Amino acid sequence: MAILKQNEAGIKVPDLCREHSIISATFYKWRAKYGRMDTSMIKRLKELEDENRRLKKMYV
Repeated sequence: MAILKQNEAGIKVPDLCREHSIISATFYKWRAKYGRMDTSMIKRLKELEDENRRLKKMYV
């Protein structure tokens, strides 16, 4: 989330990728998934993903 906010503040993608040791594809994947979410929405998404994972383990 912090990396996406830095990009919104004007830091260019190649600079961010170099600074955080990620590839540009990872940045764009994160932006597609989390770009329009705020912190509470991301937290809720993670909770739902964890719950889904637990439920799948119960029935597999």
